[in-house]
This record gives sequence, structure tokens and C-alpha cells, in this order.
Amino acid sequence: MRRFVGAVAAASLLAVGLTACSDDNDKGSNTPSSAASGQGSGQQLPSLKGQTVSVAAVWTGDEQAAFKKVLAEFEKRTGAKTEFVPTGDSASAFLGTRVAGGNPPDVAILAQPGVLKQFAQQGWIKPLSDDVKNTVQQNFSPQWQTLASYQDKLYGVYYKGANKSLIWYNAKVYDTAGAKESATWDDLLKNAALISDSGTPPFAIGGADGWVLTDWFENIYLSQAGPAMYDKLAKHQIPWTDPTVAKALEVLGQVWSRNDWLPGGSGGALQTEFPASVTQAFGDPAKAGMVPGADFIGTNIIKSTKAKIGTDAKFFGFPAVDNGKAPVVTGGDVAVAMKDSAGAQALLNFLASPDAAKIWAEQGGYISPNKNLDPAAYHDDATRKIAANLIAAGDDFRFDMSDQAPAAFGGTKGEGEWRDLQDFLRKPDDIPGAQAKLEADAAKAFQGS
Repeated sequence: MRRFVGAVAAASLLAVGLTACSDDNDKGSNTPSSAASGQGSGQQLPSLKGQTVSVAAVWTGDEQAAFKKVLAEFEKRTGAKTEFVPTGDSASAFLGTRVAGGNPPDVAILAQPGVLKQFAQQGWIKPLSDDVKNTVQQNFSPQWQTLASYQDKLYGVYYKGANKSLIWYNAKVYDTAGAKESATWDDLLKNAALISDSGTPPFAIGGADGWVLTDWFENIYLSQAGPAMYDKLAKHQIPWTDPTVAKALEVLGQVWSRNDWLPGGSGGALQTEFPASVTQAFGDPAKAGMVPGADFIGTNIIKSTKAKIGTDAKFFGFPAVDNGKAPVVTGGDVAVAMKDSAGAQALLNFLASPDAAKIWAEQGGYISPNKNLDPAAYHDDATRKIAANLIAAGDDFRFDMSDQAPAAFGGTKGEGEWRDLQDFLRKPDDIPGAQAKLEADAAKAFQGS
């Protein structure tokens, strides 16, 4: 589910804000790299002079402009012409229409692993060539390769990522309460109590948007149950009535049952949309101490508040639950070939390289899953820290669970998991009831997928 498109549409704004608060610590460069300027050896690609390579993506505005610079470098290296094709928000429907009309793009950028699987099942996309597979294997951890595969064939390149396991906090509220960044869930609860005692509810929750609640659950479940169980639940290989789900809901209830810890209590949270929850934590005066969420929260802070990232607004990784590891839940965009053409494979090969990642990283508003991208390419310390957290997770990160589920369960407003977790926020003492609803909705959705 492409729920973070709107938030990252102002990606360059986030880059400007982060740079402004990082002045003396800025170790990167805003000048073009040798790859971006066409100088130096860089990655060797075939000559495609006289050919046009089309690439379809949902990206608009600053994201599209940044990606077109990546395409411009590809043109320099290969002699090809490129054509960017906007899909609109309904990328799957748009691409399906193009396939039906016999005119698919050479390359498409998809936002969900489930869509890649669906397209592979229908024969709409082509496996990667051996050269591209080698580049992917050199630059991406095995888990990213698994996400881009179907039936043991590698189909895609994860060019762009997102880190959805952060706690953004109001530094003034924390300082007033004597609270500190937390490495464990127990520490987070202790610091939340300090914030509450100081007179400010500790947590802002945009419960009107059900996907916000799924992110809370996914981080807790991944840390507590571990990656293997996370994979099983994501594929509905275990039911939502499993004891591991009950444990995660119990942990959620430690926060969601505390009406004094949420602005307006659970009822207020259920009426608060995601952007408003960010304003609750970073507006003046602050109505909450922190808001868990993804890297794109920084964009909302810059757009909607006067808080400065790095001074007024800070962040740390989502804490470890029980004896588990600190979780890293991700989102991301995967590039796939929709035509069996040399141009499509060459572009995918380029997108799998650190050279292509560096071009967008230097512009800001971007995080790469490419483990061989030099962190200095990110031109501010905040983005470097977020990206480093993603890369350091190795194969222990997991893709957003609701994005892997059928849309009827994991991606539809007022239905499925979104609605069930909203009901649980309303009645956090009814764990068996929540589990029964989640399982019934999941079973129905997965049976029809």
C-alpha cells in the first residue's frame, strides 16, 4: 500500500530541513559525484544508442525530478533515450491496462512485494539477467533479494527504501520530564511515565488512519516474536489467534489502555489523522511527547511545525521488546522489467549499483537499501543515521506486514486489519475478541487472493 507517497512528495523539503540543522556536522557533498557528472570509470553498461527505455513509476514532484537525474546519467553511459511514464496512484491498474493494450513500459517501479508476485504469476514481468543478478547479489542483503523474488527467480531491484522503525520525540518535553532515549520497551514505558508525570501525554497516535496502528503492531511483533514468526504471520501460515499475537497485543495494551498517555484518550487518538498526530508532538505548545513512525515524519515536522530537526525534534530507533532485537520494519520501491529488452536489463543493472543510489542520495529525500553505498553520499547526519539503521539490520529487517497482505485485509480503510486494530485501540482489554476478528478477516482475504 503506497501510503507514504503523500508524505514523501516533499522529500526535498525534508532534505533542506535536515541539512539546515546539520551544518557543522555535514560530512557529505552537494556537488555531483564522478558518476553523476559522467566522469570516472563507474559501472560499465552496454551501448544502447538509438534505443528508448521507458520507465513507469508513481513518483511526482521532487521525487520524479530526482529520479530523472538518475535516468540522465543512464543516458550518458549508454547513449539511450529514456522516457518517464507517470502511473498515478493506481499503479497496478495503470500497468495492467498497458499490458492489455500490448504496450507495457520497459521498466516499472512497484511499491508492494505482493504486486511483484502478482505480476510474476501473470507473466507480466521478466526475471533478471545473470549480469543483473550478480550486481544485486553484490550490493543487497539476501532478504532484499527474497522480497524481489518469486518461485526462486529474482525479478526486481529494490532501488528505494524506507525506515519505519523510529521514535520521533520533542526534545523540550523530554528535557522537562528528565526522559531519555530508550533502547528497550520497558525503558520506553518508564520514560513515558516521566513525561506523563510532567503534565504532557507521552504518545501521539494517528489512530484515524488504520495503517498507523499496523506499524505499531508490526514493530512490536517483529521484535518480540522474531523474523521467522513474522514471516509466517505475514503469509497467514499461522493464524492471528496464535499466542505470539496475543503477547504482542498485550504489549500494545500497555500504552493503548492508558487514556492519560494519549491526547484526548483513545477516543481522541481514533479521531486524529496521521499528520495531526505529528503536529500534536511538535506543535507549540506540544500536546504529546513523541510519535512512533517512519523517516517521512521528518517531512511532516518541517511542513507543519516550526520545530527544527536535530534540536527541537529528534529520533531514536524503535526499542527492543522483551528479549528480542530492536526491530527494523521497512517499505520500499522495486524496479522490474516488463519487456524482455536489453534496455530494461541495462537500466535494472544500473539501478542495482551504488552509482545510481549515490545520485539520488546526494539530492536528499532518499534512503537506499544498497549496502555498498558510501554513507557520505547522504548530505546530513540525520539521514545517514536513519539509513545506517536500515543497513545494520542486515537480514533481520522485515517489509511492512500489511503491505504484504491482500489489500482487503492489510490496505483498505475501514476494513480488515485497519478496522480491527482501531477496535482494539477502543477496547484494549479484549485481546481474544481482537484476535478472533483479525483471524476471520485475514482468512477471508487470503482465501480470496
